[in-house]
Amino acid sequence: MTKWILSLCFLILVLVGYYQMKPNYLAKVYSKPITQKIASDTITIAAVGDIMMGSAFPSIGNLPTDDAKGSFTATEEYLKSADITFGNLEGVFLNQGNSDKCKNSKACYAFRMPERYIHNLVEAGFDVMSVANNHSGDFNTVGRKRTAEILDSVGISFAGFKTHPTAIFKKNGITYGFCAFAPNEGTVSINDLENAKMIVSDLKTKVDIVVVSFHGGAEGSKYQHVTRKSEFFYGENRGNVYQFAHAVIDAGADLVLGQGPHVTRALELYKKKFIAYSLGNFCTYGMFNLDGANGTSPLMQIKISKQGDFLSANVISILQRKNEHQIIDPQVTALHYLQELTISDFPESSLQILNTGIVTPKQ
Repeated sequence: MTKWILSLCFLILVLVGYYQMKPNYLAKVYSKPITQKIASDTITIAAVGDIMMGSAFPSIGNLPTDDAKGSFTATEEYLKSADITFGNLEGVFLNQGNSDKCKNSKACYAFRMPERYIHNLVEAGFDVMSVANNHSGDFNTVGRKRTAEILDSVGISFAGFKTHPTAIFKKNGITYGFCAFAPNEGTVSINDLENAKMIVSDLKTKVDIVVVSFHGGAEGSKYQHVTRKSEFFYGENRGNVYQFAHAVIDAGADLVLGQGPHVTRALELYKKKFIAYSLGNFCTYGMFNLDGANGTSPLMQIKISKQGDFLSANVISILQRKNEHQIIDPQVTALHYLQELTISDFPESSLQILNTGIVTPKQ
């Protein structure tokens, strides 16, 4: 009996000691807020090409029947999972007004997206947009001004207008500098290399990561190759995109993202910095030619270090058909284009593009 009492007393003492110690232990473990976000050493940037969700000009009959709400349904998970999501806004946000761009309104390629469509970009996770392209001036100064106001109103950063040559924004503890260039009126010129280099080098003194967008090169399936020369289309100098990309990287750019040809073009790695020469038509509804190469594009999930050096990328191939929303391409056509064009145009390339869609530097 005595032994039993002594054992019971000993057990009580042990339990009391344990519960006295437990609060101190928990206080030590949870001394930092468990909701605190620790920045990763890797930055993921989702990058896509041209976006025009439907134009109410010349007729509202050119708008999708679901009010463009299904524009990014197929790709939303890939867009939202990145730290930063980028696209090129091919047209303006404007509720009314005529374009003096075309004499024949039935064949007029002037793009005026309803202002409410901005919420589709927000819900899909876009952080930054290029407005430097050949359709940002379709409705002149009125269209550019209203587009800037609409993007500002929802907190999407943008650059490329002469009035808005750069943007600086911060996310997850990283400060980004963004600039965009095109050969078109009202945009920051792709053909003025000295000015482009000055803009990039100035941004580099103020931010952690500099992202450069360009809208350049001739258009269509006949122009999928990077020529390393100035490209002319309908008499307009669309820039030497190879020279431009290298020049801005020399000036401090960490990532260069191209669009303009409406088709997929090659990838390149230059001084450890990633270049996508054309991301094609990503979300283009209505009067676009989406036959063959024009209807395929890559969604790039690009991973870079905090120093801006390329680590890897993932290619998701997108397919579009006229007056339909995008889908994931089961034939991964855009991936095949990237493989073939990169080998063809950059035989010296230090990139390898696997059949799985993974892109890495060659070992």
